[in-house]
Amino acid sequence: QVQLVESGGGLVQAGGSLRLSCAANGHVAFSNHAMGWFRQAPGKEREFVAAISWNGGNTYYADSVKGRFTISRDNAKNTVYLQMNSLKPEDTAVYYCAADSVRYRDINNANFEYGYWGQGTQVTVSS
Repeated sequence: QVQLVESGGGLVQAGGSLRLSCAANGHVAFSNHAMGWFRQAPGKEREFVAAISWNGGNTYYADSVKGRFTISRDNAKNTVYLQMNSLKPEDTAVYYCAADSVRYRDINNANFEYGYWGQGTQVTVSS
């Protein structure tokens, strides 16, 4: 079955950078789906981080990461990225990639139905 797989997490010092990648395994690609990144820290609810429209034309960010994180995609590679700069200890969390439940949705915000999720990759930022 289709699976989203995140990679690129790790341990970094505050102020450092990481780039996360999300790729789809299986017979169905997500090149025509809006995509998003979420994160969840221990004891906290999962929160939205960033989203990108299916064609990459629109991006949305949580206020907490604006100016520091950049979401992008390469549909030819069926991959979405999250470039994280100026990392802070409060960015520590498991980061999840998610895909829209349908193709070609015209998004004007990040509040849409995510139908597919990855297993997550750990990001730890030390102070």
